[in-house]
Amino acid sequence: MRTRLISARSGPLLAGLLLALSATALVVAAPQASAATGTAAVAEALKKGPVYVDPRAEAQLPRAEADALAKKIKDAGKPVFVAVLPAAAEFPQDRVLAAVRAETGITGLYAIRLGDGFRAAADRTVMPGYAVQNLSEAVKTGGPADATTQLDTFVDQALGQAKGSAPASWGTSGAGDGAPVGGLIALGAVAVVGGGGAYALVRRNRKRKEEVRREAVARLGIVVDEDITAFGEELERLDFHPGEPGADDAMREDYEQGLDSYEKAKQIMASVRRPDEVQGVTQALEDGRYALARLDARRQGKPVPERRSPCFFDPRHGPSTEDAAWAPPAGAARTVPVCAADAVRLRDGLDPAVRTVDTEHGPRPYYDAGPAYGPWAGGYFGGGMLPGLLMGTMLGSMMAAPAYASDFGGAGSGFEGGDVSGADFNPSDFGGGGGGFDGGGGFDGGGGW
Repeated sequence: MRTRLISARSGPLLAGLLLALSATALVVAAPQASAATGTAAVAEALKKGPVYVDPRAEAQLPRAEADALAKKIKDAGKPVFVAVLPAAAEFPQDRVLAAVRAETGITGLYAIRLGDGFRAAADRTVMPGYAVQNLSEAVKTGGPADATTQLDTFVDQALGQAKGSAPASWGTSGAGDGAPVGGLIALGAVAVVGGGGAYALVRRNRKRKEEVRREAVARLGIVVDEDITAFGEELERLDFHPGEPGADDAMREDYEQGLDSYEKAKQIMASVRRPDEVQGVTQALEDGRYALARLDARRQGKPVPERRSPCFFDPRHGPSTEDAAWAPPAGAARTVPVCAADAVRLRDGLDPAVRTVDTEHGPRPYYDAGPAYGPWAGGYFGGGMLPGLLMGTMLGSMMAAPAYASDFGGAGSGFEGGDVSGADFNPSDFGGGGGGFDGGGGFDGGGGW
Protein backbone atom coordinates (compact mmCIF):
# COMPACT_ATOMS: atom_id res chain seq x y z
CA MET A 1 0.00 0.00 0.00
CA ARG A 2 2.78 2.41 0.95
CA THR A 3 4.66 1.57 -2.23
CA ARG A 4 1.56 2.13 -4.36
CA LEU A 5 0.91 5.46 -2.64
CA ILE A 6 4.43 6.70 -3.35
CA SER A 7 4.14 5.59 -6.97
CA ALA A 8 0.85 7.38 -7.41
CA ARG A 9 2.23 10.62 -6.05
CA SER A 10 5.41 10.32 -8.10
CA GLY A 11 3.56 9.67 -11.35
CA PRO A 12 3.13 13.28 -12.46
CA LEU A 13 6.75 14.09 -11.64
CA LEU A 14 8.03 11.05 -13.51
CA ALA A 15 5.77 11.82 -16.44
CA GLY A 16 7.08 15.37 -16.59
CA LEU A 17 10.67 14.12 -16.42
CA LEU A 18 10.04 11.60 -19.19
CA LEU A 19 8.49 14.33 -21.31
CA ALA A 20 11.54 16.51 -20.73
CA LEU A 21 13.80 13.58 -21.60
CA SER A 22 11.86 13.00 -24.81
CA ALA A 23 12.25 16.66 -25.75
CA THR A 24 15.95 16.50 -24.87
CA ALA A 25 16.43 13.42 -27.01
CA LEU A 26 14.81 15.25 -29.92
CA VAL A 27 17.18 18.19 -29.42
CA VAL A 28 20.18 15.86 -29.41
CA ALA A 29 18.99 14.15 -32.56
CA ALA A 30 18.13 17.42 -34.26
CA PRO A 31 21.36 17.72 -36.28
CA GLN A 32 20.48 14.47 -38.09
CA ALA A 33 16.68 14.74 -38.29
CA SER A 34 16.26 18.47 -39.00
CA ALA A 35 15.49 19.49 -42.56
CA ALA A 36 16.53 23.09 -41.87
CA THR A 37 18.85 24.58 -44.46
CA GLY A 38 20.40 27.96 -45.16
CA THR A 39 19.90 30.66 -42.54
CA ALA A 40 17.35 28.48 -40.72
CA ALA A 41 20.05 25.87 -40.04
CA VAL A 42 22.44 28.57 -38.85
CA ALA A 43 19.80 29.96 -36.49
CA GLU A 44 18.94 26.56 -35.04
CA ALA A 45 22.60 25.90 -34.30
CA LEU A 46 23.18 29.32 -32.70
CA LYS A 47 20.27 28.77 -30.34
CA LYS A 48 22.27 25.86 -28.89
CA GLY A 49 25.75 27.37 -28.90
CA PRO A 50 27.64 30.55 -29.79
CA VAL A 51 29.58 29.28 -32.81
CA TYR A 52 28.34 27.62 -36.00
CA VAL A 53 30.54 26.47 -38.89
CA ASP A 54 28.87 25.35 -42.09
CA PRO A 55 30.28 21.94 -43.18
CA ARG A 56 31.44 23.56 -46.44
CA ALA A 57 33.48 26.12 -44.49
CA GLU A 58 35.19 23.78 -41.99
CA ALA A 59 38.53 24.32 -43.68
CA GLN A 60 38.37 27.97 -42.60
CA LEU A 61 37.65 27.24 -38.92
CA PRO A 62 38.43 23.63 -37.95
CA ARG A 63 36.48 21.93 -35.17
CA ALA A 64 39.15 22.43 -32.49
CA GLU A 65 39.40 26.17 -33.14
CA ALA A 66 35.59 26.50 -33.28
CA ASP A 67 35.22 24.69 -29.94
CA ALA A 68 37.87 26.92 -28.34
CA LEU A 69 36.10 30.03 -29.60
CA ALA A 70 32.75 28.77 -28.33
CA LYS A 71 34.23 28.01 -24.90
CA LYS A 72 35.70 31.49 -24.69
CA ILE A 73 32.29 33.07 -25.38
CA LYS A 74 30.44 30.74 -22.99
CA ASP A 75 32.96 31.35 -20.21
CA ALA A 76 32.42 35.10 -20.62
CA GLY A 77 28.65 34.61 -20.50
CA LYS A 78 27.94 37.20 -23.22
CA PRO A 79 25.37 37.05 -26.06
CA VAL A 80 27.93 36.91 -28.88
CA PHE A 81 27.13 34.75 -31.90
CA VAL A 82 29.61 33.71 -34.61
CA ALA A 83 28.94 31.92 -37.89
CA VAL A 84 31.37 30.83 -40.61
CA LEU A 85 29.58 30.34 -43.91
CA PRO A 86 30.47 29.69 -47.52
CA ALA A 87 29.80 32.32 -50.17
CA ALA A 88 26.70 30.55 -51.45
CA ALA A 89 23.35 31.56 -52.91
CA GLU A 90 21.43 30.68 -49.73
CA PHE A 91 23.46 33.27 -47.82
CA PRO A 92 22.89 36.55 -49.71
CA GLN A 93 25.31 39.23 -48.53
CA ASP A 94 22.68 41.96 -48.15
CA ARG A 95 20.25 39.87 -46.06
CA VAL A 96 22.11 37.11 -44.25
CA LEU A 97 22.75 39.00 -40.99
CA ALA A 98 19.15 40.17 -40.65
CA ALA A 99 17.83 36.72 -41.50
CA VAL A 100 20.06 34.94 -38.97
CA ARG A 101 19.14 37.45 -36.25
CA ALA A 102 15.41 37.13 -36.98
CA GLU A 103 15.41 33.33 -37.09
CA THR A 104 17.63 32.93 -34.03
CA GLY A 105 15.34 35.34 -32.20
CA ILE A 106 17.85 36.28 -29.48
CA THR A 107 19.17 39.76 -28.83
CA GLY A 108 22.91 39.85 -29.20
CA LEU A 109 26.00 40.68 -31.21
CA TYR A 110 26.21 38.65 -34.43
CA ALA A 111 29.41 38.22 -36.46
CA ILE A 112 29.51 36.34 -39.77
CA ARG A 113 32.50 35.26 -41.82
CA LEU A 114 31.02 34.83 -45.31
CA GLY A 115 33.58 33.39 -47.69
CA ASP A 116 36.54 35.70 -47.13
CA GLY A 117 34.35 38.61 -46.04
CA PHE A 118 33.41 39.67 -42.54
CA ARG A 119 30.52 41.64 -41.10
CA ALA A 120 28.89 42.15 -37.71
CA ALA A 121 25.70 43.68 -36.31
CA ALA A 122 24.12 44.03 -32.88
CA ASP A 123 20.96 44.96 -31.06
CA ARG A 124 21.42 48.41 -29.53
CA THR A 125 20.91 47.13 -26.01
CA VAL A 126 23.95 44.90 -26.51
CA MET A 127 26.31 47.28 -28.34
CA PRO A 128 25.89 50.66 -30.07
CA GLY A 129 26.15 50.66 -33.84
CA TYR A 130 29.27 52.84 -33.92
CA ALA A 131 31.04 50.40 -31.58
CA VAL A 132 30.16 47.46 -33.82
CA GLN A 133 31.43 49.35 -36.84
CA ASN A 134 34.68 50.30 -35.13
CA LEU A 135 35.33 46.71 -34.05
CA SER A 136 34.52 45.39 -37.50
CA GLU A 137 36.87 47.82 -39.20
CA ALA A 138 39.62 47.12 -36.66
CA VAL A 139 39.70 43.39 -37.37
CA LYS A 140 39.80 44.05 -41.12
CA THR A 141 42.68 46.54 -40.90
CA GLY A 142 45.96 45.26 -42.26
CA GLY A 143 44.59 43.19 -45.09
CA PRO A 144 43.05 39.70 -45.33
CA ALA A 145 43.32 37.42 -42.31
CA ASP A 146 42.43 33.78 -41.79
CA ALA A 147 39.13 33.06 -40.06
CA THR A 148 40.69 31.87 -36.80
CA THR A 149 42.76 35.03 -36.32
CA GLN A 150 40.00 37.39 -37.42
CA LEU A 151 37.25 35.86 -35.30
CA ASP A 152 39.49 35.44 -32.23
CA THR A 153 40.48 39.11 -32.46
CA PHE A 154 36.87 40.26 -32.87
CA VAL A 155 35.53 38.10 -30.04
CA ASP A 156 38.35 39.09 -27.67
CA GLN A 157 37.48 42.76 -28.13
CA ALA A 158 33.71 42.28 -28.21
CA LEU A 159 33.39 40.27 -25.01
CA GLY A 160 34.64 43.15 -22.91
CA GLN A 161 32.11 45.57 -24.41
CA ALA A 162 28.94 43.59 -25.12
CA LYS A 163 26.06 44.07 -22.69
CA GLY A 164 23.71 41.39 -21.41
CA SER A 165 24.25 37.71 -20.72
CA ALA A 166 24.37 34.41 -22.57
CA PRO A 167 20.97 32.98 -23.56
CA ALA A 168 19.56 30.24 -21.36
CA SER A 169 19.25 27.91 -24.37
CA TRP A 170 23.02 27.46 -24.54
CA GLY A 171 22.94 25.54 -21.27
CA THR A 172 21.28 22.52 -22.92
CA SER A 173 23.79 22.08 -25.73
CA GLY A 174 26.84 19.86 -25.93
CA ALA A 175 25.54 16.27 -26.26
CA GLY A 176 26.60 14.45 -29.40
CA ASP A 177 25.23 11.55 -31.36
CA GLY A 178 25.00 8.29 -29.44
CA ALA A 179 25.02 9.92 -26.01
CA PRO A 180 24.42 7.36 -23.24
CA VAL A 181 20.99 7.15 -21.61
CA GLY A 182 22.46 8.14 -18.24
CA GLY A 183 23.79 11.32 -19.82
CA LEU A 184 20.40 12.07 -21.35
CA ILE A 185 18.70 11.61 -17.97
CA ALA A 186 21.12 14.01 -16.32
CA LEU A 187 20.72 16.45 -19.18
CA GLY A 188 16.93 16.20 -18.95
CA ALA A 189 16.98 16.88 -15.22
CA VAL A 190 19.18 19.92 -15.75
CA ALA A 191 16.83 21.12 -18.49
CA VAL A 192 13.83 20.87 -16.17
CA VAL A 193 15.50 22.67 -13.27
CA GLY A 194 17.54 25.11 -15.36
CA GLY A 195 14.59 25.94 -17.58
CA GLY A 196 12.49 26.83 -14.57
CA GLY A 197 15.27 28.98 -13.14
CA ALA A 198 15.81 30.80 -16.42
CA TYR A 199 12.08 31.43 -16.77
CA ALA A 200 11.92 32.83 -13.24
CA LEU A 201 14.90 35.09 -13.95
CA VAL A 202 13.31 36.43 -17.13
CA ARG A 203 10.06 37.09 -15.28
CA ARG A 204 11.87 38.86 -12.47
CA ASN A 205 13.83 41.06 -14.88
CA ARG A 206 10.73 42.00 -16.82
CA LYS A 207 8.83 42.75 -13.62
CA ARG A 208 11.66 45.04 -12.50
CA LYS A 209 11.63 46.83 -15.84
CA GLU A 210 7.90 47.29 -15.67
CA GLU A 211 8.17 48.78 -12.19
CA VAL A 212 10.84 51.22 -13.44
CA ARG A 213 8.61 52.25 -16.33
CA ARG A 214 5.57 52.78 -14.11
CA GLU A 215 7.59 54.92 -11.73
CA ALA A 216 8.98 56.94 -14.66
CA VAL A 217 5.50 57.54 -16.06
CA ALA A 218 4.28 58.67 -12.63
CA ARG A 219 7.12 61.18 -12.31
CA LEU A 220 6.62 62.43 -15.85
CA GLY A 221 2.88 62.77 -15.27
CA ILE A 222 3.42 65.42 -12.61
CA VAL A 223 5.71 67.51 -14.81
CA VAL A 224 3.62 67.15 -17.96
CA ASP A 225 0.37 68.01 -16.14
CA GLU A 226 2.07 71.23 -14.99
CA ASP A 227 3.03 71.96 -18.61
CA ILE A 228 -0.48 71.35 -19.89
CA THR A 229 -1.95 73.57 -17.16
CA ALA A 230 0.54 76.35 -17.97
CA PHE A 231 -0.38 76.19 -21.65
CA GLY A 232 -4.09 76.39 -20.83
CA GLU A 233 -3.37 79.51 -18.78
CA GLU A 234 -1.54 81.02 -21.76
CA LEU A 235 -4.63 80.47 -23.89
CA GLU A 236 -6.74 82.29 -21.33
CA ARG A 237 -4.33 85.22 -21.01
CA LEU A 238 -4.45 85.84 -24.74
CA ASP A 239 -8.20 86.43 -24.38
CA PHE A 240 -8.66 86.04 -28.13
CA HIS A 241 -12.14 85.85 -29.62
CA PRO A 242 -12.48 84.76 -33.26
CA GLY A 243 -15.11 87.45 -33.88
CA GLU A 244 -13.29 90.34 -32.24
CA PRO A 245 -12.60 93.50 -34.29
CA GLY A 246 -9.47 93.16 -36.43
CA ALA A 247 -9.40 89.34 -36.28
CA ASP A 248 -8.61 87.75 -39.63
CA ASP A 249 -8.45 84.19 -40.95
CA ALA A 250 -4.74 83.82 -40.16
CA MET A 251 -5.35 84.76 -36.51
CA ARG A 252 -8.30 82.40 -36.26
CA GLU A 253 -6.20 79.60 -37.77
CA ASP A 254 -3.42 80.21 -35.24
CA TYR A 255 -5.90 80.19 -32.38
CA GLU A 256 -7.55 77.02 -33.66
CA GLN A 257 -4.17 75.29 -33.86
CA GLY A 258 -3.41 76.35 -30.30
CA LEU A 259 -6.69 74.86 -29.09
CA ASP A 260 -6.12 71.66 -31.07
CA SER A 261 -2.63 71.29 -29.59
CA TYR A 262 -4.03 71.75 -26.08
CA GLU A 263 -6.64 69.04 -26.61
CA LYS A 264 -4.16 66.73 -28.31
CA ALA A 265 -1.72 67.03 -25.41
CA LYS A 266 -4.44 66.15 -22.90
CA GLN A 267 -5.66 63.19 -24.95
CA ILE A 268 -2.18 61.70 -25.40
CA MET A 269 -1.33 62.12 -21.73
CA ALA A 270 -4.54 60.37 -20.71
CA SER A 271 -3.42 57.24 -22.60
CA VAL A 272 0.31 57.25 -21.77
CA ARG A 273 1.58 53.85 -20.58
CA ARG A 274 5.29 54.12 -21.45
CA PRO A 275 7.76 56.98 -20.84
CA ASP A 276 8.54 57.41 -24.55
CA GLU A 277 4.87 58.23 -25.28
CA VAL A 278 5.24 61.48 -23.33
CA GLN A 279 7.29 62.85 -26.21
CA GLY A 280 4.07 63.24 -28.20
CA VAL A 281 2.59 65.39 -25.44
CA THR A 282 5.45 67.87 -25.25
CA GLN A 283 5.70 68.00 -29.05
CA ALA A 284 2.01 68.99 -29.19
CA LEU A 285 2.56 71.68 -26.56
CA GLU A 286 5.54 73.06 -28.46
CA ASP A 287 3.49 73.22 -31.67
CA GLY A 288 0.76 75.03 -29.76
CA ARG A 289 3.11 77.58 -28.20
CA TYR A 290 4.47 78.53 -31.59
CA ALA A 291 0.91 78.99 -32.87
CA LEU A 292 0.17 81.31 -29.96
CA ALA A 293 3.38 83.24 -30.62
CA ARG A 294 2.25 83.79 -34.23
CA LEU A 295 -1.18 84.89 -33.06
CA ASP A 296 0.26 87.36 -30.55
CA ALA A 297 2.53 88.89 -33.20
CA ARG A 298 -0.31 89.29 -35.71
CA ARG A 299 -2.53 91.01 -33.13
CA GLN A 300 0.24 93.50 -32.37
CA GLY A 301 0.99 94.11 -36.03
CA LYS A 302 4.49 92.64 -35.75
CA PRO A 303 6.19 90.24 -38.19
CA VAL A 304 5.47 86.56 -37.61
CA PRO A 305 8.42 85.16 -35.60
CA GLU A 306 10.62 82.43 -37.01
CA ARG A 307 10.15 78.93 -35.63
CA ARG A 308 12.73 78.41 -32.90
CA SER A 309 13.26 75.82 -30.20
CA PRO A 310 11.76 76.59 -26.79
CA CYS A 311 13.83 78.07 -24.01
CA PHE A 312 16.30 75.43 -22.87
CA PHE A 313 15.97 76.34 -19.21
CA ASP A 314 12.18 75.96 -19.12
CA PRO A 315 10.05 75.27 -22.22
CA ARG A 316 7.13 77.00 -20.47
CA HIS A 317 8.98 80.27 -21.12
CA GLY A 318 7.94 79.87 -24.75
CA PRO A 319 9.94 79.94 -27.99
CA SER A 320 13.53 81.09 -27.63
CA THR A 321 14.57 84.48 -29.00
CA GLU A 322 18.33 83.93 -29.27
CA ASP A 323 21.18 81.53 -28.57
CA ALA A 324 23.50 82.03 -25.61
CA ALA A 325 26.58 80.37 -24.15
CA TRP A 326 25.98 78.44 -20.94
CA ALA A 327 27.79 75.78 -18.94
CA PRO A 328 26.44 73.52 -16.19
CA PRO A 329 28.39 73.38 -12.92
CA ALA A 330 31.83 71.87 -13.64
CA GLY A 331 30.76 71.29 -17.24
CA ALA A 332 31.86 72.54 -20.66
CA ALA A 333 30.21 75.55 -22.26
CA ARG A 334 27.71 75.03 -25.07
CA THR A 335 25.23 77.17 -26.99
CA VAL A 336 21.60 76.82 -25.91
CA PRO A 337 18.37 78.49 -27.07
CA VAL A 338 17.04 80.95 -24.47
CA CYS A 339 14.06 83.21 -23.99
CA ALA A 340 14.50 86.98 -23.76
CA ALA A 341 14.27 87.02 -19.95
CA ASP A 342 16.91 84.32 -19.47
CA ALA A 343 19.17 86.00 -22.03
CA VAL A 344 19.12 89.15 -19.88
CA ARG A 345 19.86 87.13 -16.73
CA LEU A 346 22.87 85.48 -18.34
CA ARG A 347 24.25 88.80 -19.58
CA ASP A 348 23.89 90.21 -16.08
CA GLY A 349 25.80 87.28 -14.61
CA LEU A 350 22.72 85.82 -12.93
CA ASP A 351 21.43 82.27 -12.93
CA PRO A 352 18.69 81.48 -15.47
CA ALA A 353 15.20 80.48 -14.29
CA VAL A 354 15.71 76.71 -14.66
CA ARG A 355 12.84 74.22 -14.57
CA THR A 356 13.24 72.03 -11.49
CA VAL A 357 11.53 68.76 -10.63
CA ASP A 358 11.14 66.88 -7.38
CA THR A 359 13.64 64.11 -6.63
CA GLU A 360 14.51 62.06 -3.56
CA HIS A 361 17.28 64.59 -2.94
CA GLY A 362 14.99 67.60 -3.25
CA PRO A 363 14.28 69.88 -6.26
CA ARG A 364 16.80 69.49 -9.07
CA PRO A 365 17.10 70.93 -12.62
CA TYR A 366 15.33 68.58 -15.03
CA TYR A 367 18.61 67.79 -16.77
CA ASP A 368 20.10 66.49 -13.51
CA ALA A 369 17.04 64.58 -12.27
CA GLY A 370 17.38 61.19 -13.96
CA PRO A 371 16.66 59.40 -17.25
CA ALA A 372 12.86 59.58 -17.08
CA TYR A 373 12.91 63.16 -18.36
CA GLY A 374 14.58 62.27 -21.66
CA PRO A 375 11.30 61.71 -23.59
CA TRP A 376 9.87 64.90 -22.05
CA ALA A 377 12.87 66.93 -23.29
CA GLY A 378 12.90 65.09 -26.63
CA GLY A 379 9.40 66.31 -27.50
CA TYR A 380 10.42 69.91 -26.94
CA PHE A 381 13.87 69.96 -28.49
CA GLY A 382 13.94 67.02 -30.91
CA GLY A 383 16.41 64.14 -30.70
CA GLY A 384 18.92 65.71 -33.08
CA MET A 385 19.85 68.68 -30.91
CA LEU A 386 19.54 67.05 -27.49
CA PRO A 387 23.05 65.50 -27.28
CA GLY A 388 24.75 68.88 -27.64
CA LEU A 389 22.39 70.64 -25.23
CA LEU A 390 22.63 67.98 -22.53
CA MET A 391 26.37 67.22 -22.83
CA GLY A 392 27.91 66.93 -19.37
CA THR A 393 24.60 66.68 -17.50
CA MET A 394 23.21 63.61 -15.74
CA LEU A 395 20.43 63.19 -18.29
CA GLY A 396 22.86 63.53 -21.19
CA SER A 397 25.14 60.84 -19.73
CA MET A 398 22.27 58.43 -19.14
CA MET A 399 20.81 58.94 -22.61
CA ALA A 400 24.17 57.92 -24.10
CA ALA A 401 23.96 54.48 -22.44
CA PRO A 402 22.79 51.61 -24.72
CA ALA A 403 20.14 50.49 -22.23
CA TYR A 404 18.49 53.92 -22.16
CA ALA A 405 16.54 53.45 -25.40
CA SER A 406 14.91 50.20 -24.33
CA ASP A 407 13.70 51.63 -21.01
CA PHE A 408 12.90 55.28 -21.78
CA GLY A 409 13.71 56.23 -25.35
CA GLY A 410 11.16 54.17 -27.21
CA ALA A 411 13.61 52.83 -29.74
CA GLY A 412 13.73 49.32 -28.32
CA SER A 413 11.32 46.74 -27.00
CA GLY A 414 12.89 46.42 -23.55
CA PHE A 415 14.74 43.18 -24.33
CA GLU A 416 18.28 42.94 -23.01
CA GLY A 417 21.22 41.02 -24.41
CA GLY A 418 20.47 37.30 -24.38
CA ASP A 419 16.69 37.76 -24.10
CA VAL A 420 14.48 35.92 -26.57
CA SER A 421 12.80 38.67 -28.61
CA GLY A 422 11.96 36.63 -31.68
CA ALA A 423 11.97 38.89 -34.73
CA ASP A 424 11.24 41.95 -32.55
CA PHE A 425 13.74 44.38 -34.06
CA ASN A 426 13.28 46.99 -36.76
CA PRO A 427 14.81 45.95 -40.10
CA SER A 428 13.76 49.25 -41.72
CA ASP A 429 16.37 51.02 -39.59
CA PHE A 430 19.29 49.04 -41.02
CA GLY A 431 20.11 51.72 -43.57
CA GLY A 432 19.49 51.92 -47.30
CA GLY A 433 16.22 50.05 -47.03
CA GLY A 434 17.78 46.95 -48.54
CA GLY A 435 18.89 45.09 -45.49
CA GLY A 436 22.26 46.79 -44.99
CA PHE A 437 23.65 47.33 -41.51
CA ASP A 438 25.43 50.67 -41.77
CA GLY A 439 22.84 52.94 -40.19
CA GLY A 440 21.36 53.43 -36.74
CA GLY A 441 18.41 51.45 -35.57
CA GLY A 442 17.23 48.71 -33.33
CA PHE A 443 19.82 46.33 -34.81
CA ASP A 444 22.94 48.21 -35.76
CA GLY A 445 26.07 47.22 -37.54
CA GLY A 446 28.84 48.46 -39.65
CA GLY A 447 31.18 47.83 -42.48
CA GLY A 448 30.87 46.06 -45.80
CA TRP A 449 32.01 42.54 -46.53
